[in-house]
Formats: sequence, structure tokens, C-alpha cells
Amino acid sequence: MLHRLHVKNVALISEADIEFDQRLNVLSGETGSGKSVILESINFVLGSKADKTMIRFGEQEATVRAEFTVDENCEAAEQLREYDIETDGNIIISRRLTADGKSSVKINGNSVTAAMLKAVTQRLVDVHGQSEHFFLMNEDNQLKVLDGICGPEMLKIKVDLARFILESKLRKKQIEELGGDESERERKLDMLGFQINEIEAAELKVGEYEELKEKQNLIANTEKIFGALNAVHSLLSDDGGCIDGISSAQHYINSIGSFSRDYGELAPRLENLYAEMSDISETVADLAENLTFDEEEARAVDERLALIKTLRKKYGADEEKILAFLDEAKLQYDAIYDSANAIEKYQKEIAGFKNQIYDLCVRATELRKAAAEKFCKAVTGELHTLNIKDAVFEVKFNSYDRESADLQSPNGSDKISFMFSANKGEPLKPLNKVISGGEMSRFMLAVKTCLKNINGISTYIFDEIDAGISGYTAKTVAEKFLTISQSAQIIAVSHLPQICAASTAQFLIFKEESGGKTLTKVKRLTDEEKIAEIVRLTGNVNSAAATEHAKELINQFKKL
Repeated sequence: MLHRLHVKNVALISEADIEFDQRLNVLSGETGSGKSVILESINFVLGSKADKTMIRFGEQEATVRAEFTVDENCEAAEQLREYDIETDGNIIISRRLTADGKSSVKINGNSVTAAMLKAVTQRLVDVHGQSEHFFLMNEDNQLKVLDGICGPEMLKIKVDLARFILESKLRKKQIEELGGDESERERKLDMLGFQINEIEAAELKVGEYEELKEKQNLIANTEKIFGALNAVHSLLSDDGGCIDGISSAQHYINSIGSFSRDYGELAPRLENLYAEMSDISETVADLAENLTFDEEEARAVDERLALIKTLRKKYGADEEKILAFLDEAKLQYDAIYDSANAIEKYQKEIAGFKNQIYDLCVRATELRKAAAEKFCKAVTGELHTLNIKDAVFEVKFNSYDRESADLQSPNGSDKISFMFSANKGEPLKPLNKVISGGEMSRFMLAVKTCLKNINGISTYIFDEIDAGISGYTAKTVAEKFLTISQSAQIIAVSHLPQICAASTAQFLIFKEESGGKTLTKVKRLTDEEKIAEIVRLTGNVNSAAATEHAKELINQFKKL
């Protein structure tokens, strides 16, 4: 239910704080007093479009805050959890509009988009009158209402439908994994066969790419390497080179070695150095001698590297991953090659599921048509008591057969439309084509009277429902309001004394001047003030008789 509404700087409202009752709330007041501003404020915070003209003159922004108290497991709370917004049964929506046309919305302190706001509020409030929020205008919701009337049997059918549809999808996925139909399998076999042959023909070895890169680098620098090796050999072995210098050093040390043990210890070290230098010189010479440039080999290395690069792009980042791809491709090839029997089995199962789904769709249609007949009869009866004597209400079902049936929806194959006509001789039209107004509000009132807790909506707002009615019909409307308010909150704008008398909370909307400005005010009336308001609405003078009549009017609704 809408527990509290706070409005600031909207039209003629400077600031208003309204605390609603959980049952029947009625807003009354003189024409032009600002009742529509309250409804516009509610529509605004629920997500309807607005422009900066709604901002109070001289102010820079308008804000509306709505506080809802709901069941923690209701659809609106579930929707919030999908958005990762926590709620303990309290939903606080605040919306701000600035003079430059910018709007911002928060739910429980979290910023949300307009689409997210509407997804939540359409599960909270249903506004009847000149508003886009009308639950039964949506044909998907019409089907939901009808299914709610059908009860547990329809729920079981929908559960079975969902199960068979899921099983059918799983079999189709298994067929796809096995290659699909025959032509698709042939295509996949050709592709896998090509991939397997391409990788196997390459005869890859793990680590080969790095070895080839090293070899390619060696070939590219052959001339530089050859020159360096020759230079080293020359520095070591040419006359006067390093080896000759070490040999001369040995000779000198040997000539003085007997004079001191320190001198003698240098001799073996020089001998080792001479041997190491000689070995290095021979190794360098051998390397230079064996260093050759083979143009054919260079080309082969380049081509092999190019091949491995291509395979890496296609099948994996390195040889190990490419070979793993090969193993998987072989497994897929074998599975698809041997899949004919499995696919035939799955196709038979899918055909069986389709038959079961179709039979369930037919059963769902039968249930819905039976429920629709009773529902339409009950609603039509209610409309007659609401002074729409020539009202006709039907539920139109689409026709389908085994070929045209929708076998993919867990709701079955039915497409329905609520058809309505208010006047004799007028053709039935889809409900969403009927002009909103008093008849539309009374239609919803009749529907809600026939239904209990079908759509999960906790608050209903009725505007202009008293258009064109009075007397007995007005009393009937008030009684139906009280019936509905036993399970859902109602907020109604009304000029009818009967509806005001039935209210569990009466609010007066009025204007007053302050500081040279006109302001719209909202006041919750006391019991005595409520009596005075009913007297005003009846058009009587404030006499003892009129007061007694107002009291009698209130008392007759207290029995309901």
C-alpha cells in the first residue's frame, strides 16, 4: 500500500505530506482546488512523463516521494531484488525534476532508470482514469488474470508445459552438438576433416617454433658470426697474439721460479691459461670452418615458421594448444560420424514432446474458455449494477491448430483480448482501444470486485469514477469500493457524498491565499469535518437535518 506521499513545489502545492489509510481513501474538494495535482504527483513518482511546467512558479525543482509498505515476497519486491536493491517490505521512491528538464529517480536510495522505475511501480499501483498505468490494458496481463481464475489446475498445466518445452530444447541442443541435420553434419564433418588433416600433415612438435626462430636468427646473421669468429681466432692464434704472449710469459716465469715460491706458483696457472686459450682458438676455428649458409635451408625454415604461424592463428597460441585442438576435433569427428542413431532417437523424443505440448495447450484453452465464460458473466452483472445497463464483455480467443500453435511458450498457445462495449448497438472493441474515463473506471471496479488478489497490485487509484452516476449507482460504487478495500488499498477522487461516507480516510483538497500567492492544501478530515464535507457535497445547507442525513449515510457503510 501507499503509506505516505510527500509533494514539494508541484503546481500550486508548496509542500504537502499525506499519510494514507490502508483501506478506502477519498479525496474531495471544489472544482479546480487541485485534486488533479495530487494524482499528477502520484503519476509522476510512478514514472509517467513530465515536463518542467509542473514545477511551482518561481522554484527551481519539484520533488515527490512515495513510501510503500508491501509484503517482502510480492512481485515488486522480487523485481527490486533483480536490480540488487534490498527491501524489508518498505519501498521508498523519490523523483526530482529540475527547471532545466532533468529528472532523477531513486528507489530505497539507489539511482534507477525510468524503465526500472516502471517495472517496479506497475507491480505496486494501478491508476484508473487518465493514466497509462492500467493493468488490464496489457493483453499479457489479461491472460494472467484469466489463468489466476483457473487456479491450481492451470498452474499445473503451465508447469508441465515449461518442463516439456525445456526437454525439447535440450534435445535440440544435443542434436546440434551432434551436427544437426544430415546436411549440417556433412558440413561439419568436412570442416573437421580438413582441420584434422591440416594439423596432422604439419607433424608438429612441442617447442619447435622457438627452435626454428633461433635457427632463423642464426641464418640471418651468418656473415656477422663468421667475421666475429675469424677475428677471435686471429686475436688468439696469429703471430704476436694472445697465445704467443702467454707462451712468452711462461718462459719468463720459469726462469725465475727457483728464486721464490710465489714465482713458482704462477707457472701452473699460466700453463692452464695457455691450454684454455689454445682450446678456445681451436673451437673458434672449428665453428668458423663449419659455418655455412644454405639458401635452401633458410627458405625451408622460413616456410616452416610461416606454416606454424598460420596454424597458431587458426587453432591455438602454441604447438601444445594446436595439438589439443586436434585431439578435440578427432573426438567431435568420431561423435558426429557415429551420431545418426542418437539423432534419430532425439528427433522421435522431440516429436513426442510436441504432441504433449499441443495437448496441454488445448487443455489450457478449454480451461480458460470455461473460466472466461463465468468471469464475463459476473463482470457484466457488476457493470449492470454500476449503471452501465447495456454493457457487453467477452474474451476473444485466437484460433490455432497443430500446425499454427505456438509450442514454445509456457503460457500455451492462446492469444486473448478482453472485448468491451458500453452501449447498445456499438460493436465490441479491444479493451485497450476503449477511451479511458468513467466507464473505464467502472469496468475496472467491476473486474476487481469479481477478482481477489489475482494481479498482485496492492493499491488502486480511481479518478473520475463518479462521472455520470448518482443515487443508487453511487451507493453501489461505494459498496464495491469497500469490498475491494478489504484486500487492497483504494485512493479515489470523488464528488459523491456516498463514496465520501464510505471512506475510511477522507481528505479535503482546497486552496488558500498566503503572502499574495495561491496555495493548494491537503487536509485529512476528522469525523466531524467529514460530516460537514458530506453536507457540502449533497448541496444542502448546513442544517441539523442535513447533518443527521450525513451521519446516517456514514453509518450505513459502517455495517459493511
